Amino acid sequence: MDVDDNLSQWATPRQAQILAAIKEHGTQRAAAEALGLSHGTVGDSMRALKARAARQGYAPGHWTGGVAPGYLTGKVTVAVNAKTGEVERYWQRQHPEADQIEVAMRAAAKAMAESLPRVKASKVPEGVDESLCNVYTITDAHVGMLANGKETLDADWDLKIAERTLTSAFCHMVNASPKAAVGVVAQCGDYLHSDGSGGLLPVTPTHGHVVDQDGRFSKIVSAAIRILRRMIDFALERHEKVVVLLAEGNHDMASSVWLRAMFAALYENEPRVEVIRSELPYYVYQHGKTMLAFHHGHLKKNSDLPLLFASLFPQVWGATTKRYCTVGHRHHLEEKEHSGMTVIQHPTLAARDAYAARGGWLSERSATAITYHNRFGQVARNTVTPEMFEQAA
Repeated sequence: MDVDDNLSQWATPRQAQILAAIKEHGTQRAAAEALGLSHGTVGDSMRALKARAARQGYAPGHWTGGVAPGYLTGKVTVAVNAKTGEVERYWQRQHPEADQIEVAMRAAAKAMAESLPRVKASKVPEGVDESLCNVYTITDAHVGMLANGKETLDADWDLKIAERTLTSAFCHMVNASPKAAVGVVAQCGDYLHSDGSGGLLPVTPTHGHVVDQDGRFSKIVSAAIRILRRMIDFALERHEKVVVLLAEGNHDMASSVWLRAMFAALYENEPRVEVIRSELPYYVYQHGKTMLAFHHGHLKKNSDLPLLFASLFPQVWGATTKRYCTVGHRHHLEEKEHSGMTVIQHPTLAARDAYAARGGWLSERSATAITYHNRFGQVARNTVTPEMFEQAA
């Protein structure tokens, strides 16, 4: 099998490795066997690479004959010689397969319907403290990412590891936190590693960066929904009210939309669940005199958020005396008190991928539950790390 060496300039480290294996072994199937990957994974990776190259203008033969990978034919303009009737030239417009987002949404709906289509109202737990609110922050989970610890000098990460780690961490945080009346499931963005917005290809939605992905997007959607359902259901066993935040991230801009809509529908018969439905990527929940704000962190600097939230939510700002903003995005811990609001940047539980490793970006992996009082603000914390589960195993 001929390998186009020019594609390597757009390849991730994993794709470059696959390209080299195809060139050495002759076929994609042989390369998959040599690398210990499935044939489908190798094929998906090569399609993603060609689609990314096409978005950068490199698709030999496709711009003049046929459609480039990841594109559909749009408007075609033809110039005809009035005398001879022959076609002198034509212009063909090609555009990304935007309709594939609908396919991803259907996959999500199918996964949601694996059990009951609607959750029934459940029994309210007893003995909760009405003054307390526990915020369980899970940010930058990157469900669907594929990372090889030998390549990154960190830990492995795939769908199974993500599901085990995220659910275990969440349950530990809930069990270790005070019995608060309110529990906030704060999924603060980049929950999915890719969005499906590139025609189901593993690319970021804004810049089209190719990412290392573990399997088909429909499989990732099923796992992502299953994880969230377990979190919410477990939170309902411990809290009188559960607030669900499914924030927009830069990796999952489209997916955050259908996640919010689907989970609002799923729990519409459960009056103890409130899904924050805001389409603006700045979210707020008021707990008495305490303001809890949320943003992924991809659109504004941390230092700009206090003034922004004061402008966007003046009534909540004016009615509160303790104010906190939860952000993620940068994968490491940072906390700073600004005028009127403390901004807490949370790290991630996910391992770093090849891109982060090659860039030299290091961070401690953890997740933290913070307890807020309705008058006194932050009063307690509980932190969990992936190593805790590895030791327990």
